[in-house]
Amino acid sequence: MPTNKHVIGIDIGGTTTSFGIVDRHGVLICQSALPTLADQPAAVLVSRLYDAIEKMRSSLSSPVTLSGIGIGAPNANYLRGTVENPPNLNWGTSVNLVELFRQWYDLPVAVTNDANAAAIGELLFGGAKRMKHAIVITLGTGLGSGFIVNGELLYGADGFAGELGHTTVDPAGRECACGKRGCLETYASATGICRTVFELLEQRCDSSSLRKIGFKNLTSKQIYEAACEDDPVALAAFDMTARILGMKLADAVAHTSPEAIFLSGGLAAAGDLLLVPTRRYMEEFLFTPYRGKVQVLQSKLPEGSGAVLGAAALAWHEIDKIPFDSAQGTDVG
Repeated sequence: MPTNKHVIGIDIGGTTTSFGIVDRHGVLICQSALPTLADQPAAVLVSRLYDAIEKMRSSLSSPVTLSGIGIGAPNANYLRGTVENPPNLNWGTSVNLVELFRQWYDLPVAVTNDANAAAIGELLFGGAKRMKHAIVITLGTGLGSGFIVNGELLYGADGFAGELGHTTVDPAGRECACGKRGCLETYASATGICRTVFELLEQRCDSSSLRKIGFKNLTSKQIYEAACEDDPVALAAFDMTARILGMKLADAVAHTSPEAIFLSGGLAAAGDLLLVPTRRYMEEFLFTPYRGKVQVLQSKLPEGSGAVLGAAALAWHEIDKIPFDSAQGTDVG
């Protein structure tokens, strides 16, 4: 029976793990999710994923050949195939996720952190398709980043290169979950902008709809909605966020000289409210030779499936590196 080659893209989060079957062109033919059950060992999740993936495959009207598996996971190390001290996952110091998946599938398997997966996804399926140099920033609960240099993801000597979110804005600044102070992600992220709002509410006397929302209930979406209604505190929070982000993006440009920087994640959904001032501040802070050369764009990956597509792109990228005969894949039995 004729088959079509596809890969599995998997995005592992502390609460939910999403997965899907993706073809060579980045078409997501089906997608599902299951609870991660973070207190259970990684091997249990992998076993549950195998059952769910095979159930998904068997439900398809036409069989598919799997050629590889790509995984995005917190604190994942591509070079070692491991997930190390992952936040919100009770997996211990280090677990070799590649080896666990190879117990179920005789296929190429690759793992990296979610921001790196997003960068590969942008390179293969998104706005960076025709670029060799780009940076992808994920603005969610924290700030992740992936650097594309000469058409390849930058991993560095130990597999953890490109952690822009943990570069320092202020050495005496906000406490970060990583243990440092003043990390970029404590200012430029969904949680960071909430912290900014409450600092502004304490410092200013402006009338603001955000004053009636408690800190634990405040979301970046509410700040966005308030800014759209010209709320002065919300607008000031976006401006402060954009200024800090633009400053650090200017530093990143000096390191890798990208053609474009792509913003993705929940906070990036604010669109021009964040993008326009970020571009302006980045240009202000840029070293003169770089000015007017670097675009700041919203991710072109579809919202809601970008993480799975990014993980799938990692798999295709890995397959392209190995001999053809070694990547033929397996059919549904």
